[in-house]
Amino acid sequence: MANEKAYVKEITPQSEDFSRWYIDTITKADLMDYTPVRGCIVFKPDGYELWERIQAAMDKRFKETGHRNAYFPMLIPESFFQKEKEHVEGFNPELPWVTEAGGEKLEERLALRPTSETIIGHMYSQWIQSYRDLPVLINQWANVFRWEKRTLPFLRTSEFLWQEGHTAHANEEEARQETMQMLDIYSEVVEQELAIPVWKGQKTPSERFAGAVDTYSIEAMMKDGKAVQAGTSHYLGENFARGFDIKFLDRDNQFKYVHTTSWGTSTRLIGSMIMVHGDDRGLALPPRVAPTQVVMIPVGPPKLREKVMEKFDPLFDALKAAGVRVKADLREETPGWKFNEWEMRGVPIRLEIGPRDVDNGQVVLARRDTGEKVTVALDRAVEAVADLLEEIQRNMFEKALAFRTAHSHLDIDTLDALKEHIAKAESENRIAGWVLAGWCGDDACEAKVKEETKFTSRNIPFEPPTVKHTCITCGGEAKHTVWFARAY
Repeated sequence: MANEKAYVKEITPQSEDFSRWYIDTITKADLMDYTPVRGCIVFKPDGYELWERIQAAMDKRFKETGHRNAYFPMLIPESFFQKEKEHVEGFNPELPWVTEAGGEKLEERLALRPTSETIIGHMYSQWIQSYRDLPVLINQWANVFRWEKRTLPFLRTSEFLWQEGHTAHANEEEARQETMQMLDIYSEVVEQELAIPVWKGQKTPSERFAGAVDTYSIEAMMKDGKAVQAGTSHYLGENFARGFDIKFLDRDNQFKYVHTTSWGTSTRLIGSMIMVHGDDRGLALPPRVAPTQVVMIPVGPPKLREKVMEKFDPLFDALKAAGVRVKADLREETPGWKFNEWEMRGVPIRLEIGPRDVDNGQVVLARRDTGEKVTVALDRAVEAVADLLEEIQRNMFEKALAFRTAHSHLDIDTLDALKEHIAKAESENRIAGWVLAGWCGDDACEAKVKEETKFTSRNIPFEPPTVKHTCITCGGEAKHTVWFARAY
């Protein structure tokens, strides 16, 4: 019992220390645990099931658009990285290397993959010979390694889980269509399944993926006002094709380089979902990905338990038959203790039924998102649960969208104004949020914003809420309207 009761201890308030709140929440909710290896975590069953449900939502959409899953080796020869110089320079600080095996030093170092463009480029050069072999539409679900200096469970770890898509096309138009199609899929999954609103847009050159021609992203706002890059899609042009000699004989009988793309999302989506929806009571999980959607708890004196269970058990079976992920909590704890624990674990609906409810032919449904309770007829409880789950999903998205709107600032047009805004927010212990500002396109102006405020460009949104005409740094004509924010 001691370990179970530890789950309902006080969680640090978000306003007091957001990072501490986050760690308290994910550990008390039993989503993960630390390991002896620096920056690596164990995904405990509830944490891993969140990933499985995200994975299922993505994988379904990938396959509907013609992609197939494959798997490539985790160990990548060092020479492969040298074939695309910009790529290796981008990842070199984060690469862990295998230098010996079986007690003998290896002739060539092998990197634990930070991403797979190089090994996949090598294989595509063997597989693609003719225009008839195109397009190649492959995705893999895998683990990757990036030796991060600062780690945070789910958000940034030395080893993490992700999917990475890699496609090859006959021309630029097809490759660019693919790049945008996958960005749209990411946006759809994150907004519809995780209830997180995102901004779709293009990364600035300084934030572009190493080796890409263009990088696009979806960006999400956390409850502390920081940004998370929730997914990226890259048009790689012919860069990797030239590095790995991926050529094909086209219809005009000419050899040409393929145009490639890559795109990826990772388990940082779990951390993002927690930071967007959680509160001082702990997790709040969107119904579509919650491992448990409904927890049923019998209430009332033990002597009347049998009477309650006569209605409880058939209702449990009916919910399960309807496809609801339902769990019954029959432990010998007080109902209040159970209520607190499942609230902390983020279960969307708590269903209570006691002797008086049985007499009245009803059940009580408590919502995690609002804390409200509703009483519904027992004979329509299954239908009511299904409707309420959809209502909770919609409400969680709308709440997150309202929060983002409230902390998005459209009226800050100079660097001095931005610094003043940040200083005031910090002095009043408020969220600084995001700032939409103009940018002239000069890397130096972008870098100065980061240097003086620690706000970085998130992306150039496709559909900004307004268009900016002057650069936030130099005051010159703005070529782009950009979101700036501090980021994880």
